[in-house]
Amino acid sequence: MRVPLRGCETLRIGRGDERALRWDPDGVQRLAVPDARMSGTHARIVRSDLALRVEDAGSTNGTLVNGAAIAAHVLRDGDIVELGQTLFMFRTIEEEGANVARELDPSTAAATQPGLSTLDPNLARRLERLERVAPSPLSVLLLGETGTGKEVLARALHALSKRPGPFVAVNCGAIPANLVESHLFGHVRGAFSGAVRDEPGLVRSAQYGTLLLDEIGDLPASSQAALLRVLQEGEVLPVGSTQTAKVDVRVVAATHMPLESLLERGAFRRDLYARIAGYTFEIPPLRARLVDVGLLIAALLAAGKVETRGGLRIHRAAARAMVRYDWPMNVRELEQCVRAAAVLADDGVITHHDLPAPIAAALGDAGEPEDEVLDGQEEELRRELLVRLADAKGNVSEVARAMGKARQQIQRWVRRFGIDPGNYRAK
Repeated sequence: MRVPLRGCETLRIGRGDERALRWDPDGVQRLAVPDARMSGTHARIVRSDLALRVEDAGSTNGTLVNGAAIAAHVLRDGDIVELGQTLFMFRTIEEEGANVARELDPSTAAATQPGLSTLDPNLARRLERLERVAPSPLSVLLLGETGTGKEVLARALHALSKRPGPFVAVNCGAIPANLVESHLFGHVRGAFSGAVRDEPGLVRSAQYGTLLLDEIGDLPASSQAALLRVLQEGEVLPVGSTQTAKVDVRVVAATHMPLESLLERGAFRRDLYARIAGYTFEIPPLRARLVDVGLLIAALLAAGKVETRGGLRIHRAAARAMVRYDWPMNVRELEQCVRAAAVLADDGVITHHDLPAPIAAALGDAGEPEDEVLDGQEEELRRELLVRLADAKGNVSEVARAMGKARQQIQRWVRRFGIDPGNYRAK
């Protein structure tokens, strides 16, 4: 959820039955979060001169900023605030997008197309413009580093276009240069050795739909000329044929390559570039949109790309590492990270021990110990552990699930307090 702080003098944050931003009777804004480990009024964000400061409000479990317990802290861009089991990232947003993009909660994001959801206001503003382009016949050029989700965004454009035909994706860089034209434009029987039957080609396979030309910067010069004819004339000439065939496709091109430098070197046709760049959209790398890490993980889970074996939770230390890491391989690396961690996680709880080493290392000195008990809270925690163990008949995994902790954390605590879970097991 994105919570705007512009013009806000005080924001109270605390436990509630549902996530909501409301006004208290005394006229102060309150953010309610359904987090059992959060106090009723856990912390406050207050304006002090030109800065915003987070203050602990006498909470039971304390307030952490970047992994360290604080009483008060002046917020800086990128700070990670932890209240209970919930993480908040503080961002300063340029004026351009701060008041334009619609507010977004993950519960509403599920209804939108994957790839079009973001908690970054400036990116949200640009994506809204892209949504307006989607129903038009304009060709779209998607630029971005490898792994940023260009195909996901292209599929979203196709869905929003309402075109009746299929979505067909082709990786131009994966087709051998001597086979590009037959793959794209088809061929007739006998056109070359091995052409035993007529083939329509990928362009005609996308008739009335959307054709994604991924890595179009890798397209050979000869094929660029043939593709230009498709875009200009709306027709293809199959290899070995003298008869053209009419086509009606919407083209979305994508590349991680700097097309401007290819144009300057003459490696990419300027007339083709003019045709594919009807509307150009640059997808930012994941390191530039770390606020979306949770949203992207939710999308991966919803798409069934992560095996969860009945459920998945992320310990806050692991979550902290994931929003501090710079993800050089972008969303593709995030997907692989979550898939591997889900397999390793005990009882469906991902801890930072389950993350690949480079990602876990992003915690720095804030990684250990997990959930350090603050002074004065030891006896309260000990009592809670005794009650939970009794209810669970000594099942440490069940206690971990009930408390929203990693199993290893519960084991550390019972050792610390000299508690034997075996005393609570059924005889």
